[in-house]
Amino acid sequence: MAGAAAFALLLLWMGEAGWLILKSKQKTGSRVPPKGTAKAALLGDPFLRAFERLKLWSRSQTFMTAVHRNLVILNGTAHTVDDSKHYVAETIGIGYLSLCGGLLLSWAAKEPAFSVMGLLLAVLLPTARIRDIHRKVARRKQDMLLALPELLSKLMLLVGAGETVVRALMRCLESHNRPENGTNPLYVELERMCNELHNGTAFPIALESFSKRCSVQEVSIFTTTVLLNYRRGGERFTLSLRELSYTLWEKRKAVARSRGEEASSKLVFPLVIIFLVLMVLVASPAVLLLG
Repeated sequence: MAGAAAFALLLLWMGEAGWLILKSKQKTGSRVPPKGTAKAALLGDPFLRAFERLKLWSRSQTFMTAVHRNLVILNGTAHTVDDSKHYVAETIGIGYLSLCGGLLLSWAAKEPAFSVMGLLLAVLLPTARIRDIHRKVARRKQDMLLALPELLSKLMLLVGAGETVVRALMRCLESHNRPENGTNPLYVELERMCNELHNGTAFPIALESFSKRCSVQEVSIFTTTVLLNYRRGGERFTLSLRELSYTLWEKRKAVARSRGEEASSKLVFPLVIIFLVLMVLVASPAVLLLG
């Protein structure tokens, strides 16, 4: 039963993939679908076309909007809706092949447990892949919140010393771009903004683009404060930023505290394992003597 189901599922997938390859060859003269790599295309394109025929994209609009928003944050504004659809279709393809593999193993080994394992993998692998996107977005936001108060402090010092706002931001970027500082997404987007300024983009437009690319509320508040006060300069500008700085430092403390709690919780499982190993090492001589 499991073998028949696995072969049926594989035939459906191979038939759809083969039809797409033939269609692509007729249009482009290539045996590989033009969208992405060959592996990604073979995994995702059959499900992409099937979902389009069944009109499942419109029925899962809420889910797709959330996934697309997160993928745009991670990959930039060049990431399109079609790219997000292909990513989701590829994710479903991974789960589909996991199910087929579990059914085939169950049929070959005559062990029903492999079917259950394949079904679990078919659910867990796509879920983990989607959850990983949300985790990366949350991590990116935390990294920006950790770097933003420091950037704000440097900016206040430089503007207070007589630098213009644009020149002060460039100096902040230069001071951070060192190998020991690593790469923070906030400074990556700041570097893009500075490149836009070098290419002649107006400062308000470049700053608004910087805020949109970051997609973090605190960065939006920072850029709005800068836009409202950067023409004043001097003491008024630093005073407006100092008020914002208090809030950002408190949020940085909260992020650092949550990361510390997360790290300590990850240590619990290894500590339990070490404790059990020590218990076995201590108790085994006594058990052997009693025996």
